[in-house]
Amino acid sequence: MEISELLQIVVDENASDLHLTVGKPPVLRVDGRLESLDVDVLTPEMTESYVKSITSEEHIKSIQEQGGTDFGFAFGNVARFRVSVYKQKGFYALALRLIPSKILSMEEIGLPASIKDLLFRPRGLVLVTGPTGSGKTTTLASMIDTINSERDSHIITIEDPVEYYHEHKKGLVTQRELGVDVPSFTEALRRGLRQDPDVMLVGEMRDLETMEAAITAAETGHLVFATLHTTGAARTVDRIIDAFPPSQQEQIRAQLASSILAVISQLLLAKVNQKGRIAAFEIMVSTPSIQNLVRENKTFRITSDIQTGAKYGMKTLDSWLFELYSKGLISYADTVTKAQDPDQIISKIKETDR
Repeated sequence: MEISELLQIVVDENASDLHLTVGKPPVLRVDGRLESLDVDVLTPEMTESYVKSITSEEHIKSIQEQGGTDFGFAFGNVARFRVSVYKQKGFYALALRLIPSKILSMEEIGLPASIKDLLFRPRGLVLVTGPTGSGKTTTLASMIDTINSERDSHIITIEDPVEYYHEHKKGLVTQRELGVDVPSFTEALRRGLRQDPDVMLVGEMRDLETMEAAITAAETGHLVFATLHTTGAARTVDRIIDAFPPSQQEQIRAQLASSILAVISQLLLAKVNQKGRIAAFEIMVSTPSIQNLVRENKTFRITSDIQTGAKYGMKTLDSWLFELYSKGLISYADTVTKAQDPDQIISKIKETDR
């Protein structure tokens, strides 16, 4: 099959990913599950041909030197894909993720209305966290689109690669891609501060330098969005602080306490008895109490603040999961395995089932 035929199948089946690897037919990920296509097993020649049909010379060189490369590309006017090309057992392999052409609204994603207020704050740090494939990029694109539509602001995004394309609306959007427009997240953040931004999006806080630059940008009067591969607000704060040497941790706690606006953790779960997936969130919104907990290194108490912070729009992941389960939207297995405190959620389910 031609690569274009495979990409069309991805779009038609509403798959999130396509895997092309030697020794197996093309594999789709649909609603979180892997499904092999009923076609021939791929040979080394086939995967090499697929790679060469969509990969530039520069990226081929990158694969040869570093064993892999990432880039985004447009499939005509139909869709965009984020591509990871890599070597395994000496052969080429590809993982292609479908980037939906339509940016979903915050309501469509399932985010509570209270989150919208954060988008109009003049400064601070909003973290969107969760494992790979949990929809962080989609959530951030939705937030940026809302700001772009409703605020006259200069938005700078730093991405690897650029996934959703934003048109200029009420705002002005500058999208910078790693390896194409700028060498690193840290460099882009430093330079970005001189480009008159109001809002900055950091695709991923991968290292200490990027974390430091993002926190500084938030402190110096910018609204900064960033992602981390963590689950839960307390773990997210700990992950940032632990990235710094002990001698700097107290200072970072103080900076983070004053700059953090919210942590939005999310998971994507398969719906029960119907197609598609649904998001579950944990929402932490900064309050004077939470700022003190961060400053005083008592992050283990953040969850209890979230439990009692409903009036600020806060909600724990476990209560969100329990609600989805109660509505019959997700399975018992997913509810328990994804919960932060499985024992507590099991006893809660038993109580309601009596």
